[in-house]
Amino acid sequence: MIPAGPTPPPKPKPIGLIQRQPDDDEDTEELKPLEWGLIRRLFSYTAPVKGKLTALIVLTLIRAAQLPALGWVTALVINGPITARDFHGIALGVAGFGLLALSTDGLFHFRMRYAYQIGETAVNGLRADIFAKVQRQPMSFFHRMKLGRIIGRVTSDVESVRVGIQDVLFMSVIQGGTMVFSAIVMAWTDWVLFLVVLAMAPVLWAINRRFRVKLSLYSRAASDSFSRVTATLAESVNGIRVTQGFVRQETNAGLFRTLLADHSRYNIALARTSARLTPLLELNSQFFVATLLMFGGWRVFHGDMTIGGLITFFLLSNQFFSPIAVIGGQYNQALVAMAGAERVFKLIDTVPDWEDAPDAVDLPDPREGGAAAVPGSGLVVPGSESRNPSPKTRNPTGEAGAGMRVEFRGLAFGYDPARLVLRDIDFIAEPGQTIALVGHTGSGKSSIINLVSKFYLPTAGELLIDGREIRTLTARSLHRQTGMVQQQNFLFSGSVLENIRLAKPEATDAEVRAAAQQLDCLDILEALPRGFLTEVGERGASLSVGQRQLVCFTRALLADPRLVILDEATSSIDALTEARLQAALLKLLRGRTSFVVAHRLSTIRHADLVLVLDHGVIVERGTHSQLLAAHGRYAALYEQFVQVDDPA
Repeated sequence: MIPAGPTPPPKPKPIGLIQRQPDDDEDTEELKPLEWGLIRRLFSYTAPVKGKLTALIVLTLIRAAQLPALGWVTALVINGPITARDFHGIALGVAGFGLLALSTDGLFHFRMRYAYQIGETAVNGLRADIFAKVQRQPMSFFHRMKLGRIIGRVTSDVESVRVGIQDVLFMSVIQGGTMVFSAIVMAWTDWVLFLVVLAMAPVLWAINRRFRVKLSLYSRAASDSFSRVTATLAESVNGIRVTQGFVRQETNAGLFRTLLADHSRYNIALARTSARLTPLLELNSQFFVATLLMFGGWRVFHGDMTIGGLITFFLLSNQFFSPIAVIGGQYNQALVAMAGAERVFKLIDTVPDWEDAPDAVDLPDPREGGAAAVPGSGLVVPGSESRNPSPKTRNPTGEAGAGMRVEFRGLAFGYDPARLVLRDIDFIAEPGQTIALVGHTGSGKSSIINLVSKFYLPTAGELLIDGREIRTLTARSLHRQTGMVQQQNFLFSGSVLENIRLAKPEATDAEVRAAAQQLDCLDILEALPRGFLTEVGERGASLSVGQRQLVCFTRALLADPRLVILDEATSSIDALTEARLQAALLKLLRGRTSFVVAHRLSTIRHADLVLVLDHGVIVERGTHSQLLAAHGRYAALYEQFVQVDDPA
């Protein structure tokens, strides 16, 4: 949010397909125009090229001295050999000037090379940190942070940081160094006239103070507005089916143009302010040159200064004044870079809503061998291989003994702790059992799935996995033993084979085919244009919805999970394929603990326990036949949703 003061026009709410409230990731406090802590942190990313950074600093300082030295040599040649008509001295002076110019440009080549290498190193480090940080965030983070904003941090914000590192900083150092070295020589040449130059400092300070706040505000406003443009663009592309399906193209285009106009307004305000600052700096430079002419001429008339000395002073004064306008422009770029750095580090520094406890341990895996499960308790006793022979510790076909024991004890949960979506959840899933979750939309089925998967943590109560509270287990070890198939699963760009192997990268082609065969869908996948080598396209666009689901089923099975989660997994598959798949699932889920969410109640007839939820509370529980006989809510749901498509 833009702070009070000399502010730009009020920032409108971001507009996309719907009107939104401000996001948690938007800036909400006033930030300093330039923060040296940020600069130091940015340069910590140049550690891999520390030697080149040191060399670049040295080259920058040398170049800062070389530029005024060129002016000084020119003045010496004019004031000496040219004035004395010494042709030999002129030749020597020109040769010296040429050598100095050659060395200056040679060092400039290396300075540019090192600056770009250092900038690229810092940018790569920032992008890697952003990606790693995002990958570690829990699901709640992605509900708040829009995809477009994350992309904006990695692209435009990081690119502005690159410009700040490899161009702005070192260019400003060169220009500032040029002013310092020029000032030293000017003071040595004529310290009285140099006092006139120093009188300019308060004026420049006042101008900078007047404009830097405005420039800072407009820079951040432009950066924020561009982030909204990026976020809306990403959302619009992802939702293109909805846009075209409801003929929203023109409406959304108008809304997007509003965002673009908002962004353009800030950029124009920024350019207008810069266009005022630069001429003012230039005007002050010209004013002081005129002042030097007057005072310098007066000193020459009175014999306090020679003509040659005045020429030398003016050549150096040009070296002193010319960087001022450049530094003014670089300052504007520095503000943009700082705004980008603030946004990038704000994302990197985002504290996850929750993390694995420091003392969390891995969930023991009886499939690995070297441990055995204690019947009934779900606890694993190391070194008890003899009581659990190795042929049964690995469970490629769903043999009994590999499932998890999952227990909910008085559990309550809310995405917002003040608004619970689950209350007083109590049940036990024994190893190898299938738990079906039934209820209307919003009843809490997906929330239970999210908790079992440790995508979220319980607000109250306990959730035990194999007798261990889920907070004491690492999410990574639990996910390694879990297979999930959702209604809308994600496929990465690549082949069908590569997407299936995500679950087990080392799997052979034969293992992948065996998993598909066990699911009775091998013939369907082989019938694709190039079989398992068929490219799925972006988000699986080249496959039908049902084919994508079969790829996800095969991927989950290849992982050989102890816990299987099917969240409306068969809703996108035709009835014939579903019948084949259900027969295979009955065999493959045997021995694995499974949670099944389905609106087609006929698909959960064989569940060991059916939980009927309503507004976050379990209102009925039992088997399919028991609940039908009870003539309660489950029976009503069965009557409503099943009889038409699957008459009993």
